[in-house]
Amino acid sequence: MTKTDTALSLAAAITCAIAVSAPAHAAGDMEKCYGVALAGQNDCAAGPGTTCAGTSTMDYQGNSWKYVPAGTCVTMETPKGMGSLEAMDS
Repeated sequence: MTKTDTALSLAAAITCAIAVSAPAHAAGDMEKCYGVALAGQNDCAAGPGTTCAGTSTMDYQGNSWKYVPAGTCVTMETPKGMGSLEAMDS
């Protein structure tokens, strides 16, 4: 195998790995659910003082969201109430 063949094989393998590991929400079968993530386990939007994924500071923070299977958010019960499709007060 030449260097070029090796490089092309590696590039193809990496491309396949990325495609296979794409998040489920890319397929449209997930939705953002606010108020259901545990501290540090949000997927994004954790409010002032945070940046994004993994930055929520408390369990069930109302202004942070996590991807959940579509249609399940508002049925998810937490100690602070039900999940929401829109940001809530923390």
